[in-house]
Amino acid sequence: MAQEVSCIGDCEDTIITEKYLAESTEASSHVQLACSMLYCAFPLHGNQLCLWSIRDPSHQLLILQGHLQSITAMAFGNKENPPLICSASQDCLMIWNLDECREKSLKGLVPRGTVMGTLLEKVLYLRFSPDDRVVAACAGSRVLVLDVESPSVLVELEGHQGTVTAAEFCPWQGQILISVSEDRSFKVWDHCMGTLVYSSSVFAAYPLLSLFIHEDSKQLLTGCADGQLWVFSLVERHRYRCVARVDLRKRNKAFFTRRMESEGCSLPEESQRPSRKMLDQGEEAEAALPILMLASCYLPRLLDAGCGVLPSESSACLWIASSTGLFIFHLASLELEHALHFKDFRCLSVQVAGSCAVTSQAADHKAFCLLTSMFGKRIAILEVSLDTLVRSQQGPVPEKALSVLASSCVLPTSPLYLGVVKGKSTKPSGQKQSAVQSAVGDQPLVFHAKVRSSGYALPPRVTMFSPKTNIKKDGKRSSKCKINCKREEYPLETSVPSKPSKQVAVCQEPTAVSCVQFSGDGRWLACGLANSLSLIFEASLTGTPAALSGHDGAVSTLCWSHDQRWLLSAAQDQTLRLWSVHRKELLLLLDRGRLCKPVPSAQFYYMDAFILLSSGQELQLLRYHVDPVRDEIKRYKPRSRYECVLRLSTRGATEVTSLSAVNDFYSHVVLTAGRNRTLQVFDLNTGCSAAVIAEAHSRPIHQICQNKGSSFTTQQFQAYNLFLTTAVGEGVRLWDLRTLRCERSFEGHPNRGYPCRIAFSPCGRFVACGAEDRHAYVYNLGCSTFSHRLAGHTDTVSEVAFNPAAPQIHPPTCHA
Repeated sequence: MAQEVSCIGDCEDTIITEKYLAESTEASSHVQLACSMLYCAFPLHGNQLCLWSIRDPSHQLLILQGHLQSITAMAFGNKENPPLICSASQDCLMIWNLDECREKSLKGLVPRGTVMGTLLEKVLYLRFSPDDRVVAACAGSRVLVLDVESPSVLVELEGHQGTVTAAEFCPWQGQILISVSEDRSFKVWDHCMGTLVYSSSVFAAYPLLSLFIHEDSKQLLTGCADGQLWVFSLVERHRYRCVARVDLRKRNKAFFTRRMESEGCSLPEESQRPSRKMLDQGEEAEAALPILMLASCYLPRLLDAGCGVLPSESSACLWIASSTGLFIFHLASLELEHALHFKDFRCLSVQVAGSCAVTSQAADHKAFCLLTSMFGKRIAILEVSLDTLVRSQQGPVPEKALSVLASSCVLPTSPLYLGVVKGKSTKPSGQKQSAVQSAVGDQPLVFHAKVRSSGYALPPRVTMFSPKTNIKKDGKRSSKCKINCKREEYPLETSVPSKPSKQVAVCQEPTAVSCVQFSGDGRWLACGLANSLSLIFEASLTGTPAALSGHDGAVSTLCWSHDQRWLLSAAQDQTLRLWSVHRKELLLLLDRGRLCKPVPSAQFYYMDAFILLSSGQELQLLRYHVDPVRDEIKRYKPRSRYECVLRLSTRGATEVTSLSAVNDFYSHVVLTAGRNRTLQVFDLNTGCSAAVIAEAHSRPIHQICQNKGSSFTTQQFQAYNLFLTTAVGEGVRLWDLRTLRCERSFEGHPNRGYPCRIAFSPCGRFVACGAEDRHAYVYNLGCSTFSHRLAGHTDTVSEVAFNPAAPQIHPPTCHA
């Protein structure tokens, strides 16, 4: 008997409302359900096809009878005129015209459907083609393609070793049909020719249950019984490569961890609000979340990024239906946007679902979900308010808008004010004036009877040398200098370099290259080695490199100053050294007595006014003074000095694994990553933490890479707010500082055990990363799968670097 219930009324802040509840005489826990923009279809009492109107729920149910045995699958057509639905049972497969059925029902007549086939085995899945001319029926290990106009079987597609669980037509190639099976593989068919186009290998550990094709991103998604979601690319040149694998259980756990860490992130109604104890107990009890269904989701964006850099398909979302809840999945970032667990809403009649169907309506921001009970005989229709859901589970929002570009003046109480005062006091003739004052100040004070002038305004005139003025200029030398000083703009529309131009060995013995970095002018390349040496090459990799020795451990970090005069190096020996690039000598040393722990990251900051480093759980800002003059007696002791002007501790006193800040222009923002898998944003203008992102990765982040651009290129100012993070086993993630959201994930490269590093291209269009399969991978910023795979290495590619002045990539290996 069917009855309508009201879960919690039509309150304005209601997230889920149970609109309809039906009690059937037979269980339908594993039946394919169907939802369209007009109706929700489900089996009632086994062999009756019941349709509930979405637009006008007050209408009487439309019940279609014609099957003799229990209905096992149903599907709506893709066109609204005429509206079609196909249903299947073990005795026959029928197609119904809903307009005609509704008209006959109003006249008191019995609606009749058209029989398309009989005795087709147990059909588990049905799907119409995009033009509604053919229907694909999954029966056993076969896929039957039937003609709608002349009811007949056009072709039988055989090849699966297990039961076919789902099949979908390709929206942009009508002749292509893709099927998944319990044999844990998918196959691509040309149903017009009846041939197999592609057959995948066995890639999953559990049977594949669901299938979805996303037209905008041209990706194939399939869900497993153990909660694994696999994403494949359907672009022709990609040959069905795997883009990503997502563990729904881990994503769900990370989602609720971020919600509990953020402030004021609770559901609007106290009766619906899950407690922390309930969440913890539920996560421990759930072994997996089987993915029963995948569908499109039209999610309202209450917090618009306004980036203008990423493509529109980066905001595509999907519904993921599991036995215990509904999830909204962001296709680009591979993260959960929202989650609804049935157990958290005690008013729902179905707490564990056996099958599910979802449809979203973009006009009124509502979604309808059709559920059947796993262990009972209930069938429920739920209405989900997407506006309320988005507001209730909105992520952490910073108190003020964050931006890499400085939007306010430096405060007088800010530690950065010392760098501003230093910059204003520095003049081109400052050294000459100080020398004059020093020469005058050393004179003895003498008074004369007649004083026209003090006599101390000018230094003593001493002729040191006579310049030669008759030297002829070498035309070759001047032309060479002119060529070197010429600055050409970085080509923005150039393609990624895919062929190796030159390869050199950094050492006679196999030595790991731990870090590389180009100078800002693109003329020099610095390499840090595991044998404690730092080498400076020409960008063309010609000539003999200059060697900087002094560390006792592997060099972990290298950083050029903005004016390319100094080079900063940090190593595992718990020391930090500042070198003169021209003289190839040490100018400043921070030894073990000054640093409590090794320095994983160090760099110049605020246009070379400071040195920024992390040591242990602290973030330190150092003000330094470089004095290249050596004492003739103590030449081994540098005369440069430094002082710590700011110390900041991370949240939870966790160890800092990486930091990043912009040095090419004035910026107040510093990004840090902790051992506890969090990202923390510091505002050094105020000297405090500005935002925290919990569970940024499931493992500790080993590198943060900002889009710093180049002096040879110009980007949109919003693009400088993008930054990358990477962790072992999780690929690369793209973040937007203004929204503190992950906008895209790149997981097409193998990175399971070695901390391979990443780099932004100077134009901001590409991302390069190392990999363990002896290749370097290049991603386009608007696509989740890689665009180029650079070969030629003999070991793991540990580091990558873009030349800021020319389209060149330098990816060294672990044993270069």
